[in-house]
Amino acid sequence: MADIPDELIKLERSAEEERARLAGLTGDEYDEQWRRWRTASEAVQAAITAHAEATGASRYEVEQAVKCAVRHAQEDPAVE
Repeated sequence: MADIPDELIKLERSAEEERARLAGLTGDEYDEQWRRWRTASEAVQAAITAHAEATGASRYEVEQAVKCAVRHAQEDPAVE
């Protein structure tokens, strides 16, 4: 996969951060956080689709490359 725009990586990272904030929440707090995660997730999905259409790339491959880039960026070998 070719270069992934930084904006896609930032959007995916933001969605993952919102998802992670769901942990331990219940009731109204969970519902509010779920909506924030859902909004962030919809934004990254729309951006991935737009990028794939604009470049003629496979949407699936773009999404996988974005997720992989975010996962690898979060891994810190020094932490292990």
